[in-house]
Amino acid sequence: MSQIERCVAEPAGRAARVFLAAMSSPTAMLEFAAGDLMMTVRRSAILAGVCFVLLRLHGAWFVAAAQVTPPAQLSVHWEELTASDFREGIRRSQGTCALPFGILEKHGPHLPLGTDLLDVRYAALHAAEKEYAIVFPEYYFGQIAEARHELGTVAYSREMQLALLQETTDEMARNGCKKIIIVNGHGGNESLLPYFAQTQLDKPHDYVVYVFDKRSPESGGPPKKTTNDMHAGESETSKMMIARPDTVHMDRAANESGADQHRQNLPEDVYTGIWWYARFPNHYSGEGAAATEELGKFQMDWWIDAVVRVFRAVKADDISLKLQNEFYEKSKHPLDTQP
Repeated sequence: MSQIERCVAEPAGRAARVFLAAMSSPTAMLEFAAGDLMMTVRRSAILAGVCFVLLRLHGAWFVAAAQVTPPAQLSVHWEELTASDFREGIRRSQGTCALPFGILEKHGPHLPLGTDLLDVRYAALHAAEKEYAIVFPEYYFGQIAEARHELGTVAYSREMQLALLQETTDEMARNGCKKIIIVNGHGGNESLLPYFAQTQLDKPHDYVVYVFDKRSPESGGPPKKTTNDMHAGESETSKMMIARPDTVHMDRAANESGADQHRQNLPEDVYTGIWWYARFPNHYSGEGAAATEELGKFQMDWWIDAVVRVFRAVKADDISLKLQNEFYEKSKHPLDTQP
């Protein structure tokens, strides 16, 4: 019996018991009439009033609950969703969430410090509008040690980069994101992110981290004018002309040199951390002045479509988490693993 049903039944039952007791003798009948009846009536009236209020509140709750329906068009921005809409977003996305990963660093003399962040968020957000996924807020806590000499660069320690990224994906998963796609927008993360994904095998997780790290097509589109095009050059400047044209200063693009300085003499297969500074001390590689909106639109459209394909592939992936769990279990007993 519910509380509301009990609320209605108890006063009636109490009145009935008092009435039966009153029938046992004439004296009892007089006492009933003189006292108990009035007390029972008062109590019944009070309880009936309480029940009436509860019933009204209960009905109002059902009306309010019926009115809280998710909108047909949900925002893809994590930070714009209400708590109830976030629940619906997790359902619609099948637990698929994107973490666009940028950086804060100098981009030649003509592009904003947040170029990688602005570009990757543009691509991820537009992709999520085509294939629904929840997109995490701005994230720029990656590897950029090679640009610490340039103003505006924010370079976190390696411990902080890995710890913060782990905490972030853990928290995303705790909120229902069981398929987390890191969409990389920064070349300096190209080693960091696969390593991070690999470290997810260190201990069990109830979610999978996917890394997508391709920002430009290998062919097609308007012919490029330059060959040295690694940082703030023709391609990156062109994409920013689409993502945030208001931040592009084409009149400054030729103010510094983006040429390769070749200040090291080592075999190509020998790596050292100072290689980028040795070649591009201005933190500029290419010729931003060669950029065009046509190239930018082609490359950005390609990037968005590529992210859409990744979202769909990840949603359809029902094996990675099973294999992870199998691996976690087997890693506890390596002697039992059979070849």
